[in-house]
Amino acid sequence: MTNIAPLNKLVIIGVGLIGGSFAQALRNAGLTKHIVGVGRSQQNMQCAIELGVIDEIASDIACALHNADLVFLAMPVGQTRYIMERIAPHLHANTIVTDAGSTKQDVMAAARHYLSMQSRHHFVPGHPIAGAEQSGVQAAQPDLYLNKHVILTPLPETSTDAVTRVEQLWQACGAQVSLMPADEHDQVLAATSHLPHILAFTLMNHLSNTNQPENMLRFAGSGFRDFTRIASSSPEMWRDICLANHEALLKQIDMYQNEMKALHAILKHNDAVALEQYFSQARGLRDEWLKNKS
Repeated sequence: MTNIAPLNKLVIIGVGLIGGSFAQALRNAGLTKHIVGVGRSQQNMQCAIELGVIDEIASDIACALHNADLVFLAMPVGQTRYIMERIAPHLHANTIVTDAGSTKQDVMAAARHYLSMQSRHHFVPGHPIAGAEQSGVQAAQPDLYLNKHVILTPLPETSTDAVTRVEQLWQACGAQVSLMPADEHDQVLAATSHLPHILAFTLMNHLSNTNQPENMLRFAGSGFRDFTRIASSSPEMWRDICLANHEALLKQIDMYQNEMKALHAILKHNDAVALEQYFSQARGLRDEWLKNKS
């Protein structure tokens, strides 16, 4: 990788797992000189200072954005419009803005509504496909993005220089960067991320509504634990993601229900051959996916 000029001032709005890990990774790479944090929880922000994730807690948005080289929006996507409106008047001409939202069409719509053409010229929508079920700055880790995918979905008016700058910073975090249209991103993530989270949350609620939920969970094994791990994720974050991408997610839920109906029919007819074929197909697809990932 070519030499990358460090950021004199990095502003993280939402200093949790995602924002904190980005700050730590860039600091470890020597690519940021001063990190300013903006957040709702004073306790979390103070923890970020004590952990060395940030250098300063912003007193207000105007002070935070003054002479900022890059602003990283890492708050829940449901706050995007509010934050865009707040930062818009204070962005400098060459300040790059990027985000980590799990949905992209709504983020881009907010940018078009609140940001000036000059600011949109330096806005690079992005999504790191990395995370953990725990949230908050205590969960941040500098290697969170190592060998993980980051998808960038630039607006037509986004400058290539801004895209290149953000791409280089993510690569310095160890990530693999791809560019993709926003609508395609939202469809892909609805199937591979948003739907699995819905299923994990739903399974936990399903077991709680059975006649003996205590026994159900008492005897649940490692497979159940692994499958439902992501149900420990932030309810606020996943509320916002699902609402923001509800059209694509509804399509995926409908398609998944069709799969369940087909499986229901196989079981109802006690069709051992079809059932084994169904499972074999799924195993083959997963094995091939894992082979291609290695």
